[in-house]
Amino acid sequence: MNKKTISLPTISLRVLTLMVFLFSCSISLKAQKITKPNVIAYYTGGGGTLIDSFPVEKLSHLIYSFGHLKGDSLNIHSAKDSALISKMVALKKRNKDLKVMIAMGGWSACASCSEVFSRKNGRETFAQTTKELLDYFQADGIDIDWEYPAVVGYPGHRYTEDDKHNFTLLIQELRKKLGKKAEISFAAGGTKNCIDSCFEWKKVMPLVDRVNLMSYDLVSGYATQSGHHTPLHSTNEQQLSADYAIKEMIKLGVPAQKIALGAAFYARIFQNSTEANRGLYQPTKFLSGLSYKHFANQLTEEKGFKYYWDEVAKAPYYYNAETRQLATFDDPKSIALKTRYVIDHKLNGIMFWELTDDTYSNGLLEAIDRSIK
Repeated sequence: MNKKTISLPTISLRVLTLMVFLFSCSISLKAQKITKPNVIAYYTGGGGTLIDSFPVEKLSHLIYSFGHLKGDSLNIHSAKDSALISKMVALKKRNKDLKVMIAMGGWSACASCSEVFSRKNGRETFAQTTKELLDYFQADGIDIDWEYPAVVGYPGHRYTEDDKHNFTLLIQELRKKLGKKAEISFAAGGTKNCIDSCFEWKKVMPLVDRVNLMSYDLVSGYATQSGHHTPLHSTNEQQLSADYAIKEMIKLGVPAQKIALGAAFYARIFQNSTEANRGLYQPTKFLSGLSYKHFANQLTEEKGFKYYWDEVAKAPYYYNAETRQLATFDDPKSIALKTRYVIDHKLNGIMFWELTDDTYSNGLLEAIDRSIK
């Protein structure tokens, strides 16, 4: 039996070639690996037991909303709210990776923010009391919802140009007091005015874990023309969208990996004065909000609402031709596309307002989770 002789150099070359190939495959797989995005829920309450009914295993962050300023201090309003925060922290038994945060402020509850945070002693007291509360509840961080520094927000609330720098000083003081381990985030409006004028992005972003972009309410309760309130993409008629805001923020130096895209678990309903264009981009006034959990029995064909999908905006809407009412919202389809956008653009995660608007099962949180998986 003849045996083919293979020289040692030939064997070594084949082994080396195989090793290079395997190494290249390893590098390629690592490059293709997608970091799991954060899933961040604001939560306004609804009783100590309600939170147990939601699939919190699908969340990375749960944010209590809201603590407020009392004097210069961060304050939790009642014993009931304190019990709720403790209940939220206890959910870590179900989800060991869950981060629980306390949000300060909100749309109509930051009347004194501009004045308090303009003072060094105000910022110091707030940061110290924030640390005390986080330590007491064993919570993981603070989310600042000052709506808005330096630009007009809730009617009658003070705002000045100095707010922009004072916000930076506030974040610096919080990071100093809370240390490196605690998470710090803040909410930012999705309008060009807020993106351009509210924050010193390059100074603030190195100090925080993320910015929660409110890419909803883009057609506000003060709007005189209807449109999509939470679209993923801009249209010829409406520039404001999640994609537009994210690109503008990145231009100003905000790292993509620190941006959480906002989704709406509710509809905004507008009353139009004309019947044109199936309700979009018409003279209007805001009527009300509606939780996603009520869509199935309120936005029905029996009540005159017809479903439409805007392929450009990647946004759904209902229109009632008889009453001239437009409902604009996120649904499982738009939520899935937003989640895919977060993954494709390597953003920090997807944030939504708010958990009590969802159904207990097969809701919008489930749609996010399915899209990630």
